[in-house]
Amino acid sequence: MAKLLNLSAFMLVTLIFMFQPQPGYSQEQPEIVCIQCHSGMPEKYSQPVKLWRGSIHAENGIACNACHGGDPKDAANAMSRERGFLGVPKDPDIPAFCGRCHVGVMKDYLASAHGRALGKGGPTCVTCHGNHQVLKASLELINEKSCSRCHSYDRARSIRDAMQETETMIVATEARIIDFKKVGSDTEKLEKELFALRNHFHSLFHNVNVETVKKESSQIQTELKKIQSVLATWDQTNQKRKIAGAIAISVMLLIALFAHLLRKTFE
Repeated sequence: MAKLLNLSAFMLVTLIFMFQPQPGYSQEQPEIVCIQCHSGMPEKYSQPVKLWRGSIHAENGIACNACHGGDPKDAANAMSRERGFLGVPKDPDIPAFCGRCHVGVMKDYLASAHGRALGKGGPTCVTCHGNHQVLKASLELINEKSCSRCHSYDRARSIRDAMQETETMIVATEARIIDFKKVGSDTEKLEKELFALRNHFHSLFHNVNVETVKKESSQIQTELKKIQSVLATWDQTNQKRKIAGAIAISVMLLIALFAHLLRKTFE
């Protein structure tokens, strides 16, 4: 009887542990010499570091040398041209500067009305996205305060309205994928699909044709619904597992109770 009760308790603890999300672990990397040096300088030179710390670049581990080049491990040669230091680009060179990583976005920008005005007073990447405190691409970047610095906000407002539903779907889908990843589900394929769709979606930010934006947004939503369908199937599977686990526990407890009552009867 004691062995049976111990077995029931062991199975109960095991099942509870299986359905608990496991914590992730990250190891903080030491700061590069660029940040160490500039952080202690007067505000003109330390301000970029403060802004960078609140950026999507910092969040993803992209530091000074990823954009400006140089040697981030050697203070004496951090700004050496021989070590690949590029410095600060002039306005007409900014799209190519950022486009080393954001190749597709650069192409979209250059094909847009903004890109065609490059070198003629038109905006560059940093005009809308900032230089050091680069924010995560979202519809929040399309706002009246920013857009009306150069022109009327009317067309931009129409584009933002057309994209709002898609943005909401992307955020919700990403949140669900993250939840599944936390409990050990293999989400790599869905993450890649969502990443591609998000990039496609962000490419629309530079398009000023409202009808094109509406059409492309609709196509992206169709693909997002496919991902959501997969997640819904996973939900059903996990629910069945939980029910099966609860039934197994209930059966074991009933067996233990029955054995206990049977023992009492014979006593």
